[in-house]
Amino acid sequence: MKRGKVFYQGSLRSIFNSKLAITQALRLITFNFFNDIIMLSENWPFQPSKTPFFYGWIILLFSTLGILFSIPGQTIGLAVFTDSFIDALDLSRTQLSLAYFFGTFGSSLFLTKAGRWFDLFGGRIMMTISSIALSLMILYISFIEELGRLFGGSSVLVFILILFGYFGVRFFGQGVLTNCSRNILLLWFDKKKGLVCGIRSVFVSIGFSLSPIILVGLISAFGWREALCILAGVGGIGFSLVAFLFTRDDPASCNLMVDGIDNHLVEESKQEVSKSKTLKYVKRSPIYWIYALSLGMHAMFGTALVFHIVAIFGEAGRGSEEAFNYFFPAAIFSTFTNLFASWLTDKYALKPFLITMLIAFCIGSWGLINLEYIWGFWFLVIGFGIGGGLWGVISNLAYVRFFGSKYLGEISGFGTSISVFCSAVGPAAFSLAFDYLGSYTSAFQICLVFLLVLLFISIFLNQKEQVN
Repeated sequence: MKRGKVFYQGSLRSIFNSKLAITQALRLITFNFFNDIIMLSENWPFQPSKTPFFYGWIILLFSTLGILFSIPGQTIGLAVFTDSFIDALDLSRTQLSLAYFFGTFGSSLFLTKAGRWFDLFGGRIMMTISSIALSLMILYISFIEELGRLFGGSSVLVFILILFGYFGVRFFGQGVLTNCSRNILLLWFDKKKGLVCGIRSVFVSIGFSLSPIILVGLISAFGWREALCILAGVGGIGFSLVAFLFTRDDPASCNLMVDGIDNHLVEESKQEVSKSKTLKYVKRSPIYWIYALSLGMHAMFGTALVFHIVAIFGEAGRGSEEAFNYFFPAAIFSTFTNLFASWLTDKYALKPFLITMLIAFCIGSWGLINLEYIWGFWFLVIGFGIGGGLWGVISNLAYVRFFGSKYLGEISGFGTSISVFCSAVGPAAFSLAFDYLGSYTSAFQICLVFLLVLLFISIFLNQKEQVN
């Protein structure tokens, strides 16, 4: 009996070890496959070191385009299709919000792992793959109505289908593509991080503010399904191709120096060794959590506002045209704030910018609570505009400034997962607040309380960082 037990345990151990060996072998093969692609293609179809200017400026261009092409996976892009989804899929607003919640929440669980992929395979491969995958998920969503009819058309089935669609576009769009596009730029610049992130944010803000108008125009001209197909084609075929051709992972792989300055590499390497922290260390840092939660709070509040913007403005006695007109003035405040703050952050610590951001969000929240008044509308525009501009600065720089760039993909991936989780909670929480409390105002008030708590902590928390 004992011999049989020993044999049984030994067999299980052998099977387990075999599976482990197979898993490790598959991981090694996958890594070597992508690594071979990267090594073979760094100087293909041209050598970045031969360009007459620092190639980091080309990376700035494609970093910006990568974030813009993630719009179909962002709330501001998906919100435009909300009413079309409700009508076509025969789901209630609350059901669609819950599908959005579970899909977005599910995607947040995998973003830390996706961050590790960035550290392993680099931005070039990850931006290309994620843009293709995002486009495939957009196409899938355009066929959900037909798939639902094909398999019986029950509301439960349609709910599951759109949930999976939301999972895909949120994971590859707001998650992987956005995170990789942000991080790749940070590896090319050191002394000018704030400046280049500010330049990028100007064009991102303009693109995001105009995207609802452009998407509404596409839907009006072609229909919502056709609009999705157009977005999938432009992103999956167009951007993925040029991203693979023109992006590069970092300066060192191209025989270039960070910032394009010849004598800077040694200094940057010393900073890298002294600053870089692992994710395990980061999770124990209160500084990380105050920044991650502050960024996540905006993701929750801002996503809910965008997702339900027509209904929220309608509750305040304002029409859909006024609702969509909110984006443009808010983008103006956001753009100028972002550019000015980005220039300042190259010289100063981030703490005062975090405090100012939270104060601005409090002002915007108070305006949202009083949206029926004209001053409430402008409090919302100015508060969320300025706060959103500062959010762009802080989300770009906080993790690399406090914890270095060696594990940037994994650390920022974990931070992104927190923001994506918060963005999942927002629309569902606001929708449930409306269903059970009769209005959106209670949700606004609860968010304002959380913002005030974060503001209090950020004022008194000691935030040490190495300012570049």
